Amino acid sequence: MKTILAAAAASLLLQFFPVAAEAANLVANISIGKQTMTVTENGFVKYRWKVSTARRGYVTPTGSWRAKWLSRDHRSRKYDNAPMPYAVFFNGGYAVHATFDLKRLGTPASHGCVRLHPDNAAQFFSLARQAGLANTRVVITR
Repeated sequence: MKTILAAAAASLLLQFFPVAAEAANLVANISIGKQTMTVTENGFVKYRWKVSTARRGYVTPTGSWRAKWLSRDHRSRKYDNAPMPYAVFFNGGYAVHATFDLKRLGTPASHGCVRLHPDNAAQFFSLARQAGLANTRVVITR
């Protein structure tokens, strides 16, 4: 009887208290065809934003990766010290990051990275930091 009561109490506690941030499951689903990024946390859609992926002559890789590292004020070593604020790196030099070329969001415009509005990039950066890199996944599809 004590075991049943303990199990019932534990079940109630789990319903009313959120799971720790370390257990969060943050996923950025990027659609190259739609030029959108849908952010889900623990299976629930939190945000849907316009992005810019690779323009003609460049490639945004498709696949699924865990986030590797964060850089708040990154600058590109490959492309003339171009700003890449709120960068969440997922595959070598590829990152989800902010852009100031807002008029091109929703269309292919980058050298391969996934560009977001600065407010959205800051929000995703913060979510990735809270969830932890091991719990943050970037999925890119055509």
